[in-house]
Amino acid sequence: MQQILDAIESSEATAEDFAQLTVPEAYRAAFVRKDEVDMFEGQASKDKDPRRSLHVEDVALPELGPGEALVAVMASAINYNTVWTSIFEPVSTFGFLERYGRLSDLTKRHDLPYHVVGSDLAGVVLRTGAGVTKWRPGDRVVAHCLSVELESPDGHNDTMLDNEQRIWGFETNFGGLADVALVKANQLMPKPEHLTWEEAASPGLVNCTAYRQLVSRNGGDMKQGDNVLIWGASGGLGGFATQYALNGGATPVCVVSNDEKAGICRSMGAELIINRSEEGYRFWNEEGTAQDPREWKRFGAKIRELTGGEDIDIVFEHPGRETFGASVYVTRKGGTITTCASTSGYMHEYDNRYLWMNLKRIISSHFANYRESWEANRLIAQGRIHPTLSGTYPLEEVGRAALDVHHNKHQGKVGVLCLAPTEGLGVRDEEMRATHLEAINRFRGV
Repeated sequence: MQQILDAIESSEATAEDFAQLTVPEAYRAAFVRKDEVDMFEGQASKDKDPRRSLHVEDVALPELGPGEALVAVMASAINYNTVWTSIFEPVSTFGFLERYGRLSDLTKRHDLPYHVVGSDLAGVVLRTGAGVTKWRPGDRVVAHCLSVELESPDGHNDTMLDNEQRIWGFETNFGGLADVALVKANQLMPKPEHLTWEEAASPGLVNCTAYRQLVSRNGGDMKQGDNVLIWGASGGLGGFATQYALNGGATPVCVVSNDEKAGICRSMGAELIINRSEEGYRFWNEEGTAQDPREWKRFGAKIRELTGGEDIDIVFEHPGRETFGASVYVTRKGGTITTCASTSGYMHEYDNRYLWMNLKRIISSHFANYRESWEANRLIAQGRIHPTLSGTYPLEEVGRAALDVHHNKHQGKVGVLCLAPTEGLGVRDEEMRATHLEAINRFRGV
């Protein structure tokens, strides 16, 4: 791997040089084991520790198939799907790998007794498979996490509707928390060259998800002047939603849990902030069995106080069960609730009278198609949207990084160095970086 790293760090290495590099038969990777899926049985979710389940060891390099690429991973990042995989909730991801493995002889590669995780990367192309024409060895890239087959007609209007749509590194093997990753070539996008490797890796999943959920016609179809309620507005997902609202001329109403997070939102340019800890909203009773509509009304009154009497046009919903009833209630007549993730619980409950009689819409949103991902990455490359990286761990400490995300001890995104020996490497456009340095570093040190 040292020869590969030397070529990446060289300013003179050509595509031919990269093509002639020897690709190792094994590589270092973070993975969970199939024989350990019951290791946390009987424990509460919050007590399940990814440091026990995530292993960092050498694994065999997978065979390169048609339309695929092997990428030397300089950096990756933690998403909540890695937390889910590491604590084997809500289901073991080995079921995903088994089903994928039954699809074809080629996909059998993914059905292994270990699952290499991670749905983000920034790195350099090492090899491309048959039929790949857009990318070649030596290209500096980031990857989005949509894996599709596109053999049926279902996905050819919106690839997210492909009946074989999967999230790479979660529902497939050979993910990005490793020194090498296997991706489909249509996952690749150019690396934003004013960012370091770890900064470039961190937006991936959450940036593309936020773009589709809020901006795209497949999601909220946000327009100028919209009031957008953003839960967790300084978090890994909400931090991008806040930026997109501001960048698109909308007015974000940012819900956060403390003053520190409120400060981050204000530093991005948001002015309407609700600190839910200060307000003390209790949407559910202590037993978690019933919601209190009086608290919905109190929440709605606070929103109107901030907006000058206006209601919410679009709700950017991702907490799920804890907040969904309130989200439906506070949305204006004819407004939209866009929903993904459900990190506080999947079984949503709301009063349908407020949806049905007021002609509101609930729109489901799941990651993004290639075009949406490309547009989201393009905005990063143009310096209009910025990474939300707050801290970085070495790959050896990936369990600790996942634990921080599991316990919500982080701001923005948590990065992971893979082949990159230190932070701060990989920048080629120093002039552009200097222009945006304050925004790039906004989430660090908080």
